[in-house]
Amino acid sequence: MIAARINAIAHALPETVIDNQALAARFPEWPAEKIGRKLGIERRHVVAAGETALDLAGQACLNLFRQQALPPESIDALIFCTQSPDFILPPNSCLLHKRLGLRENIPVFDYNHGCSGFVYGLFLAKSLIESGQAMKVLLVNAETYSRLCSEKDKNVISIFGDAATATLLTGEEAGRPFLDNFVFHTDGTGAPNLVVPASGQRRNSLSEDYTSAPLKDGSRTLEHLYMNGPAIFEFAMREVPRLSAAILNRAGLSPDDIAAVIFHQANAYMLQSLRMACGFRESVFMINMKEVGNTVSCSIPLVLEDALASGAVLPGQPLLLIGFGVGYASAGCICVI
Repeated sequence: MIAARINAIAHALPETVIDNQALAARFPEWPAEKIGRKLGIERRHVVAAGETALDLAGQACLNLFRQQALPPESIDALIFCTQSPDFILPPNSCLLHKRLGLRENIPVFDYNHGCSGFVYGLFLAKSLIESGQAMKVLLVNAETYSRLCSEKDKNVISIFGDAATATLLTGEEAGRPFLDNFVFHTDGTGAPNLVVPASGQRRNSLSEDYTSAPLKDGSRTLEHLYMNGPAIFEFAMREVPRLSAAILNRAGLSPDDIAAVIFHQANAYMLQSLRMACGFRESVFMINMKEVGNTVSCSIPLVLEDALASGAVLPGQPLLLIGFGVGYASAGCICVI
């Protein structure tokens, strides 16, 4: 059988860095030590003027090609996940295709998912490869949430950082799947709790659900990102343990069988709460956001790349990947490198 497998991951980060001391200088009631202790974040990278998710994505892909001595013409499909595209149309995937010089006869497309976006991308890449449509799929995740955040809203600018990752998935002859036991959960009733209200065609006819809370404290406009932190926390604590249990049950595994657990890197407090609720040992639960913050769909591949480079994850070991957040959309799977 041909099975889809993660072959390599590379990333790109903006040069500009905002540390907790800089935030504390702007918000004296929000000291640097408190930010670091609660969020598990000390620095976050943000794009410069004129720099976009497409620019970061292009650099991540070039880094991947160089590190793997991979010719661009060998790519059979390009999938681009972003919620901060350069344009509503044309798709970022078409623009990236041109930059990279990929073949003209391959499928390229965008999809709009946030914190669950990497796992969704793995599912899409697996489908392309194991259906015989492609043997090398380039999955790109790139976000510049800093462009969506109000400078007056400390609740979001302290959390989100910008980044891009490029993941190469390949088809290999194998006796078992490397990516399996995908489980998804969607609850659109939570959409108003993590939203940029005036960002699309409905901007002039928004319901009160999308306008009253974002404007309440005066720290943002309807064109800025609004996050209802308590509601997001409640959602995660309710649904992620269920999702984790469903994936493990489908795979016939227990929490003790998992070599590493990589959840979307929301913030350290939420992650530790989820770890305990799901029953995972601290030694296998990976939190690695101190230098980059919450990078949305890039967060899982950034942690996975670092774990592979450091030897914290070894070939053949089962990993649990779960993304959750904006939508509300959640997705998880068992991954073997």
